[in-house]
Amino acid sequence: MARTKSSSVRLRGGIAVAALGLALGLPASLAPAFAPPAEARTAIDVSDLAERVIDAVVNISTQTRVDTAAPRPPGGAPGNREGRPGPGTPFDELFEEFFRRRGEGGQGGPGQPSPQQRRQSSLGSGFVIDPSGIIITNNHVIDGADEVTVIFNDGTRLKAEIVGRDREIDIAVLRVKPERPLRAVPLADSDKIRIGEPVMAIGNPLGLGGTVTAGIVSAKNRDIQSGPFDNYIQTDAAINRGNSGGPLFNMAGEVIGINTAIFSQSGGNIGIAFAVPANTAKPVIEQLREFGETRRGWLGVRIQEVTDEIAESLNLRGARGALIAGVEQNGPAAPAGLRTGDVVLRFDGKEVRSSRELPRIVSETAVGKAVPVVIMRGGREETLTVTLGRREGNIQQASAGRQPTERPRENPTVSTLGLQLSGVTADLRQRYRLRDDARGVIITQVDPNSKAAERRIQAGDVILEVQNEAVNSPTDVSRRIEALKAEGRNSALFLIANAEGDRRFVALNLR
Repeated sequence: MARTKSSSVRLRGGIAVAALGLALGLPASLAPAFAPPAEARTAIDVSDLAERVIDAVVNISTQTRVDTAAPRPPGGAPGNREGRPGPGTPFDELFEEFFRRRGEGGQGGPGQPSPQQRRQSSLGSGFVIDPSGIIITNNHVIDGADEVTVIFNDGTRLKAEIVGRDREIDIAVLRVKPERPLRAVPLADSDKIRIGEPVMAIGNPLGLGGTVTAGIVSAKNRDIQSGPFDNYIQTDAAINRGNSGGPLFNMAGEVIGINTAIFSQSGGNIGIAFAVPANTAKPVIEQLREFGETRRGWLGVRIQEVTDEIAESLNLRGARGALIAGVEQNGPAAPAGLRTGDVVLRFDGKEVRSSRELPRIVSETAVGKAVPVVIMRGGREETLTVTLGRREGNIQQASAGRQPTERPRENPTVSTLGLQLSGVTADLRQRYRLRDDARGVIITQVDPNSKAAERRIQAGDVILEVQNEAVNSPTDVSRRIEALKAEGRNSALFLIANAEGDRRFVALNLR
């Protein structure tokens, strides 16, 4: 099965979303054939458009030296990240001959790697955005490469320098030094694309060279679980291995997306492909060109999805926004006044429709910028101003919401809502392997037929708050529940932490 940027993204039914920047597995004559859909479809005439932009599309060839004595990769037979057979396999000589004919060399001989090393080849696509020699491709196309060569439509080959790369949205910027200005193509405003509009892809599928295919925009804002900033354009234009990094054009000749992944059981095209939107790529490209790295905004919160039950508990009209489940005390959110339990509705003038949109919007905002943040708190909208920091490392951020400060002086047990509750004791802290600073009310038993069980609450979880009020003992929980019932509430919002301290909100029915 084809591999993604780092590994296959496995979805239900064993289907994989596969990154496209793979080395050519077999010569075209031996490559598996994938039959087109049987249904007749209206042809899109893109001949004039293709002629106008094809010289701006390039093939990317990479060379990587690997140690042939290195341990075999997990999963059985020898291989590499491109899926190319390792030394000693039946197709090894065929691969060497194929790449030798393309002028990409093999192993051994004068000027070649030593017998203990092997030269590994990979093919992908890219496109020129600046006549001076700036080229865009996918990061996974050039990841780990010792040499990168750009091959133009007229056969010209130029060595490329890697200006910068971003793994999280899979973008890389290359630079070549041409003798004359190159044909370049502009990046479109991808927010304006419409589902159903025609598109054209050009790339280097299976190492064949410049190949034109056409289709439509099948969907927008697709989340394929490949990273925290997923908002892919989906298209049915034929995309195969080797198309990675190539452009997806609108009919005006503008690049609306960068072809990055396919959805396939076989590794070949089945009419479901994904492209990074141009508007997602633009700020990353600008930063890579200016700094050689990405500098993303950081808010310093841990968030979760607003479900219908949570929306009801917060008196929120509909499930929308991003619920803050924790605030990093040393981050930008805390001094701005953001709290656990707030729901972010708008950020820097942009609507936050779901929790997965907030990290992307924040990351695209300039570090150091003071931005207005509209939140829902206590049933009312408020606007706060946050000055963004710079995010380092992973999207995961530590949470440090409001902590109860008093230890329970007694340890009664209470049973409510299908939960058996106890105060924190040294014995229970050890039994459930809780952190030393764990405070709140420990859940020691969960009725398997309860709503709490349906919400994946389990023994060892700790209740920190009930409807935004800290609890220190089981009695606090029961009293808070009775008070909410007296107010006429049908549900309550519980802030719960697991043994590792990770927090989430859970809405439970009170009646």
